[in-house]
Amino acid sequence: MLHELALRAELVRKAYETFDYKSVVATLSAFMNSELSAFYFDIRKDTLYCDPPSSLTRKAALTTIDLLCDSILKWLAPILSFTAEEAWRMYRPDAEPSVHLTLFPEGLEKLRDDKLAAKWETIRDIRRVVTGALELERAAKNIGSSLEASPVIYVADRDMLATLFDTDLAEICITSNYEVREGEAPANAFRLDAVPGVAVVVEKAVGTKCARSWKISPTVGEDAEYPDVTPRDAKALREWKALGASF
Repeated sequence: MLHELALRAELVRKAYETFDYKSVVATLSAFMNSELSAFYFDIRKDTLYCDPPSSLTRKAALTTIDLLCDSILKWLAPILSFTAEEAWRMYRPDAEPSVHLTLFPEGLEKLRDDKLAAKWETIRDIRRVVTGALELERAAKNIGSSLEASPVIYVADRDMLATLFDTDLAEICITSNYEVREGEAPANAFRLDAVPGVAVVVEKAVGTKCARSWKISPTVGEDAEYPDVTPRDAKALREWKALGASF
């Protein structure tokens, strides 16, 4: 997302230089709708809501969101002057008294990472196939929420398979679990013509539904103090409880 933000920074700055306000709004609207709302926030909400306060992943997401919010508010301020001002005062009440006294963000070009972006293009292609398979299962009423699923993802291309080495596709596809297998898929697997070499068979997730994250996992109940949640959620509840006691 920070790479994508850096790309928008260049577009927004060029648009402002030519007084092309329409392009500023179009660029930022598309970014917020397609990249943030429909993708990043949809995936990261589990981490933000359910991870313990000590989670590095959660802290990284909060840092990313801080950079996103800071940049977008400053870019929109000349156009949505009153709305951006109100949002700025809520977002940073102890910073500059007005968003209109700030400057556009500098140095975002350092966040560009074309190699990482190419990797995520592959991951998002695979996610599209999984999402398509899940939609068919939902339409057939075999599952309700995507968290009821544990997709088996067949990848024929070894280079594409290597891209997934350190990727949690359950998190990215918003399922409770997943499995990746190398090779050709069964004939009944779901495929997309636009993403050759990838096919998905949707299986149901095994385990008990976590009362906190709603993920289905065999690890629910392993923590005796919090028997209706996963160990991850039990750790989070324990940390939040300790933080509450310290106030």
